[in-house]
Amino acid sequence: MIQITPQMRILVAVEPADFRKGIDGLAQLCRNEFDRDPFCGAVFVFRNKRKTAIKALVYDGQGFWLCQKRLSAGKFKHWPGGGDGEALSECAAHELAILLRGGNPDDVVTAPVWRKV
Repeated sequence: MIQITPQMRILVAVEPADFRKGIDGLAQLCRNEFDRDPFCGAVFVFRNKRKTAIKALVYDGQGFWLCQKRLSAGKFKHWPGGGDGEALSECAAHELAILLRGGNPDDVVTAPVWRKV
């Protein structure tokens, strides 16, 4: 089991990915399209073109996890967009939890993130 923590970096692909790809294909997509190292420990989140499924790829130090959620009905209506034409959008752990449930993180009021200065 994998646990998403607030300390993890979560990177959401703005454009849909080819869901025929597995671990190797998505890791290559991270390297070539996003210029990111898939071994960095960040969670890379992808959606399919029909907006009915999500895949998450993360390296835990020993190997890759590839998790997939496919909705039995409906679609993921909200998906983060990249600012300034960016291919990836960064989100917080609680925002990913809302996305995975099919919600819009912008519609939810949460406590501000506290960071020691």
